This record gives sequence, structure tokens and C-alpha cells, in this order.
Amino acid sequence: MKKHGLIVAALLMILFSCSNSKTKTEKQKPNIIFIMSDDHAAQAFGVYGSRLSKLNLTPNLDKLANQGIRFDNAFCNNSICTPSRASIITGQYPQTNGVLDLDIELDQSKQYLPKELKKLGYSTAVIGKWHLHNEPIAFDYYKVLPGQGKYFNPSFHEKGKGEWPNNKVKSVGHSSDVITDVTIDYLKNRDKTKPFFLMHHYKAPHDMFEYAPRYENFLADTEIPEPSSLYYQPNWGSEGTRGKNDSLIDYIGTSVSDRHMYRNYNKFFHKDSLKGRNNSAHIGYQTYLKKYLRCVKGVDDNLGRLFEYLKSEGLWENTVIIYTGDQGMMLGEHDLQDKRWMYDEAMRMPYIMHYPEMIKPESVSDLLINNTDFAPTMIELAGGKSPDYMQGMSFINTLQGKEEVSWRKSTYYRYWMHIIHHYVPAHFGVRTKDYKLMFYYGKHYLPESEYENHYWATQYYGIERETPHTWEFYDLKNDPEELNNQYNNPKYHDIIAELKAELKSQREELNETDKDFPEIQAIVDKHWND
Repeated sequence: MKKHGLIVAALLMILFSCSNSKTKTEKQKPNIIFIMSDDHAAQAFGVYGSRLSKLNLTPNLDKLANQGIRFDNAFCNNSICTPSRASIITGQYPQTNGVLDLDIELDQSKQYLPKELKKLGYSTAVIGKWHLHNEPIAFDYYKVLPGQGKYFNPSFHEKGKGEWPNNKVKSVGHSSDVITDVTIDYLKNRDKTKPFFLMHHYKAPHDMFEYAPRYENFLADTEIPEPSSLYYQPNWGSEGTRGKNDSLIDYIGTSVSDRHMYRNYNKFFHKDSLKGRNNSAHIGYQTYLKKYLRCVKGVDDNLGRLFEYLKSEGLWENTVIIYTGDQGMMLGEHDLQDKRWMYDEAMRMPYIMHYPEMIKPESVSDLLINNTDFAPTMIELAGGKSPDYMQGMSFINTLQGKEEVSWRKSTYYRYWMHIIHHYVPAHFGVRTKDYKLMFYYGKHYLPESEYENHYWATQYYGIERETPHTWEFYDLKNDPEELNNQYNNPKYHDIIAELKAELKSQREELNETDKDFPEIQAIVDKHWND
């Protein structure tokens, strides 16, 4: 009997040890918080070292970056909200996931990232801006803004409050404050038996930059540093962005100055009272930037609140924290406002990661990543393997301080929404670490017979207008501000030829050709060797 009792006791100890080991392993699986703001450009940080870096805009994000890793070469593949968000959640480029522009819904079956993380034992939630049209059914919990949502007293669609899209609930306050409150409340009441994956998305600092009243005096007496290209850039662009002999200078690209005939910040904020390019640029820029940066400050302050909560609850060390914007933003560079362009200020995404168990403090990477890589990386951090249907690649080796194997040498970009909203011509191209090549094909992807059925065609003049078909090439090592189009410089002939070969290869490999758009393909073929 005594021997039998010892055997039973030993078996119980083994079972208890296994149970403890399993519990310990589960506890070590990291939580993941993916934080994304709308249109938060890399130049509107301290840690990215831009002309705005001394304004103390983002002390909490700067500290997060200094305690983790900052990526200096993170880019989107389409600088507009819905397509960028679709690429993040699917790990796929637009023609593969089907989301080319703001109007197209992401198929609910393609909400891949939360699906993959749920397979790995995670509870999943998305809070704040969603902007993928269909219900986020793949998440265990959601509380998301309808469409773009409102800055003040926003409504939300909330899971468990009725059937979509009638499951609306109201709130009181500024959206950045409210979204942070909702996230903290979710974390307090989450399923604590599982690791969590949370997408925490701010509306700010999206146009029209409605900041909380408490920021009215922030930067009020400060002269915001201006980019030189706001005023003078004789060698920038091409006929595709300026027209022949500058004939389209007042038509292409929403401006800060009074340059653009329809959309400019002089007109929005000063009712056409400011005349003259330099005067209107200066005043328009100061007004624009102060509104935008006050929204940025509100985001950073709220993240300070969220970070303090994570620390107080013992979640800081075992939570992967990611911060990014869904794209960049033109903050007056080239006298442009909004995003959409392939110029770096719009194409570049801020990307910061914090995870003390893996990432060494004060790490900086120049690895060329894009928004299709985010999902594969999070899946591997969660202990899974990136699925074959995702076109992006995991950069977990970089987070571990190791070299990546067989990494891309260029990243592909395409903007589809020809002229709509901000009068940006349709274009595509590739960017390496040192060079950028882009082609303005200047035509909407819809056939002209369908324009009358397209919502934006009835709202904005010019969708039917075909703009010039031209190339631009920039030497980013010697011209990081992209002020000098060197496409016709014989010195770069061989490099441009290599980039065209790379562009063609990327389009084929990534399912980004124009086989389904013969009118565009005809333009590409005609002007490929110009």
C-alpha cells in the first residue's frame, strides 16, 4: 500500500509539473497591441529627426522607440486609408486582396490576421477606426467608427449591441480620448485566460484636424519650420505632375498655397483672403501644421495614458507594442497636402516596436519593409508560421538582432484613384534604399463607360481627364527631399534600366500587372521606353 501510495504521489507530481509548465508557457506567449493612427507621418515625430523634431510632439512615442526598435524604411504600397488597411490585415497587395481604392470592401473571408491569431489561442479585438466597410466579424470583439467617423462625440458599431450596421452606440468627447477609454475598458474586462491581440486605431490626425479644445494654445506662439520645397523647386516633378510648361500647375495636387484652383489650404482656412503664392503658402502652412500637430499631440498624450495602464497592470514586459500610421502625409513638401503620392513623405510609414523580451533598446533598422509584412511578423511573434497566401514576409530575425535571408531589394507602390479627391494622377513605381522610379500613367482604372455609375465621378471633376504619361527618377542618396527629377540624365541610364526590369518583375510576381485593364496596359507599353 505504501509503495502504491508513493507511485500515485509521483504521478500526481508529474501531472502538476506538466500543468505548471504548460501554464508558464502560455503566460510567456506575448500579447500584441497594434496601434495605428490615421495619416501620422514620420516627419511629425521627435525620434525620426525631421525639421519638426524639436517641437516636442511625441515624447511618449519617442520613448517607446528608444526603448525598442525604429524602422527607417517602412513604406505602404498604396498611400490611402482603405487599401493600406486591407494590406495590413491580409498581408497581400491590392490586386490580390481586391481593395484598390476607398470604395471597395474587403471581403469578410479575407480578415486573415485575426483569424490566424485566433488559431494560435489569442482573443482578438479591434477598437477605433476600421474603414474596411464590412463588419469585422473575424474579431471576438469590436467597437469601430462608422466609415471615417467623427472627431467629436463619435458613434461606434459595437459587437453585442445588435445586428450590423444597426449596432450603433454613442459616446461623448474627443475621438482620441474616447478610443483610449474604450481600449482601457476592454483590457480591464478581457478574457484573462488567453493572450490578447488588440488593434487600437485612432482617427486623428486625419483631415480636417479637429483637435481637442485643450490643445488650442499648443504651438500657438511657435513658428513651425517650413520645407524649402513649399516655395521653390524648379527641377522637381514632370509633365505628369506639372503639365507641359507648367500648364497643369493649378490643377494637379491639393496645395497649401493658393496654387490649386479648387483645393488649397488658403481657401479652406482663410476664405481666399490671402493672395500671392508666398504669402498664402506661409500662412496656409502655419495654420495647417498647427491643426495637424495638435491632433498628433492628442494621440501621443493618450498613448501615455495607455502605456501607464499597461505598466500598472503588469502587461508592459510581455506585450508586443507596435505603433504606425496607415500611411504618411504631405506636410507642405512640394506645396502638397494629403497623401496618395509616391513621394517619401506620403509613402513612408512610421514603424516602432517595443518588446523587451526580444528587442534590444535603441535599435534602429534600415530594412526595406512594407505594410504586407506586418501580419506575417505578428503571426511569427505569436508562435505561428506565416501562411503561404500572404505575400509579405516576416522580419522577426531583425527583431532578434539577426540578418534577414533573401530579403527584397525594392518595394512596389501603386496609387489607383486617378484625380479623385486631391487631384493626384494614377501612378506606380519601385523604391530601393537609394533610388526611386515612378511612372505616371494618368488614367482611372474604370472604363469610361462606367464613370457615370461611379460615386466619385459625380463628385469630382476630372476623373475622365487623362493626364500626361511621364517618368520620374530620384537619387535618394544625394537628393533625399526628391527635388531633382533625374530621369533624363544620361548618368543614370543603367540604373534606370535596372529599376525598370525590377519594376516589371515586381508587377508580375505580386499579381500587380494590368492584364485586366487593357487601356492602362496600352499606355504602359507605349511609354515604357520613353
